[in-house]
Amino acid sequence: MKAIVVTDQAAGTGGMRLVERPEPQPAINDVLVQVHASGFVPTETEWPSTWTDRANRDRTPSVPGHEMAGVVSSLGYGTTGLSVGQRVFGLTDWHRDGTLAEYVAVEARNLAALPGDVDFVAGASLPISGLTAWQGLFDHGRLQAGRSVLAHGAAGAVGTMVTQLAREFGAYVIGTGRAADRDKTLEFGAHEFVDLDNDALEDVGGVDLVFDVIGGEIQQRSAALLRSGGTLVSVVGPTETRPVDGRTIDFVVESDRRQLGEIVERVRDGRLRTNIDNVASLDDAVAALNPTARRKGKTIIQMCP
Repeated sequence: MKAIVVTDQAAGTGGMRLVERPEPQPAINDVLVQVHASGFVPTETEWPSTWTDRANRDRTPSVPGHEMAGVVSSLGYGTTGLSVGQRVFGLTDWHRDGTLAEYVAVEARNLAALPGDVDFVAGASLPISGLTAWQGLFDHGRLQAGRSVLAHGAAGAVGTMVTQLAREFGAYVIGTGRAADRDKTLEFGAHEFVDLDNDALEDVGGVDLVFDVIGGEIQQRSAALLRSGGTLVSVVGPTETRPVDGRTIDFVVESDRRQLGEIVERVRDGRLRTNIDNVASLDDAVAALNPTARRKGKTIIQMCP
């Protein structure tokens, strides 16, 4: 099969190569999926799991990419809950070879059914962005109707999901970004926009929940904006910021079949829009994943036209 591999951590995405690899074999409770479309997060090349297994042993050359949509090709021993030929989407294990390949072996529990009226490209754009937003807002942020949310990076793949879900559940959303992100942020449902380069973040006033995808100084300044009992949720690693009367949580997104189902149903009925910036073939993937200009949404690699 064709697959993208990385071999040099220092080279980042610049070290990607398209190669021929043997098809993976599904283990116990796995399924083998023919990948139709795959997403990719540029920071994957900075994750230890891209380079080593759980015992800290080198596993290069490794296949990156951990979100996908495709069709079940075969079942591993003891696998239940899915069937050969079924359309699926989901989030694969961080420490195993990923989805930038024509086939991937993945634990069945990490996949959900992809309805026939949602195309594979849309399905592949949902797992990381959608689950990150859902878990950050509801599992960790405990969002309730009537609360206010400060969503950093609101025009990005995660940020647009945060904005739409928070607004659906009755929150007042303030999105942040660069000046060029204003129109997109408001288009996806934010009530207000803050230009982090030119506007005073402190003018936002008190908020109940900060969803942080930036870290550093912005995170520190944002923590000071939390109302009493508020929460700062971060996806950029452990937080050193401690609000006076609130809490901070950093988390790593996890696969969840029920939540994937909630997310894809919202795509089906129009409550949730995907944020896809570019779609490229596997043959063109290396160039597409090393863009010369800033991307404002997901890049999806499509294996099957």
